[in-house]
Amino acid sequence: MSGDAIVLGGVTKRYGAVTAIDTLSLSIARGEMFGLIGPDGAGKTTAIRLICGLLRPDAGRLRVLDLDPVGDHRRLTDSVGYLSQRFSLYGDLSVDENVAFFAEIHGVRDYAGARDRLLDMTQLTPFRTRLADRLSGGMKQKLALVCTLVHKPALILLDEPTTGVDPVSRREFWKLLSELLSQGITIVMTTPYLDEAERCARVALLHQGRLLALDRPGALRATLPGAIYEVMVRDHRQALDRLRRIPGVSDVQMFGERAHVRMARDEGDASAALATALRTAGVDVTSVRPIQTSLEDIFIAKLGACLRNPNTLLVGRLRRQERQ
Repeated sequence: MSGDAIVLGGVTKRYGAVTAIDTLSLSIARGEMFGLIGPDGAGKTTAIRLICGLLRPDAGRLRVLDLDPVGDHRRLTDSVGYLSQRFSLYGDLSVDENVAFFAEIHGVRDYAGARDRLLDMTQLTPFRTRLADRLSGGMKQKLALVCTLVHKPALILLDEPTTGVDPVSRREFWKLLSELLSQGITIVMTTPYLDEAERCARVALLHQGRLLALDRPGALRATLPGAIYEVMVRDHRQALDRLRRIPGVSDVQMFGERAHVRMARDEGDASAALATALRTAGVDVTSVRPIQTSLEDIFIAKLGACLRNPNTLLVGRLRRQERQ
């Protein structure tokens, strides 16, 4: 067995004239929590379905747990659990009945002990006779996770598992993932929430099926030079224009009422200087404060570099980082 749970080498997948995955190369270690990050249309779900063997790549090489996910699909399903974006369980079956159904289709006969442990871990034991349709959104996701885990997979694939789930349920779901990770299970997930991506050991930032960057979240944040400031203003358009004219400002991105302002150099706290420059220009400033560089800032910076020079997506350098 290799040290990698998943290896993609130059994988491409097209839907007609649309290229959903474009020569994607990356590897995911066994026991790692790995995030595929990007907006809608980035190719995240297609990547998950390729890994599952639900789609056949048009080009490239793909190995999952040392198997071909298409040619060895039947063998692979015994070791992989897949949680899709949409709730795909049976609403007219109870919690217990859903778990029993998924255990039996995976050929698991003596599943009572595993079921009871999983229901206890997800705090669903008091609701085991309730119909799935009558569960809350967070409880449905927990039940789907139980059904995904009942055959004890070595790898679980989660496609935006917390989309539409309330904040408390999201927090509980992440606690469950941490427990699974401690058991040596490899977890690959897609998410549009960059705060969730920070919890992954490594992340791949995708745009239109191509790799923008791949590394640990902390290492990616360190690639962006200078310092980031959050500026709260009332007139967004006026502030955007004025901020870009301030000496030392290298980039400005608006997020609603917030502007993330990147200074070319980190030369101490520039909050007061930014506020003074804006007020002098007649901009109504609510607050200015230094903040930590986020994956959102990294993604936007990498995307901007890609759009300015589409032939250099940092793929060569990032592949070398993978092998180190």
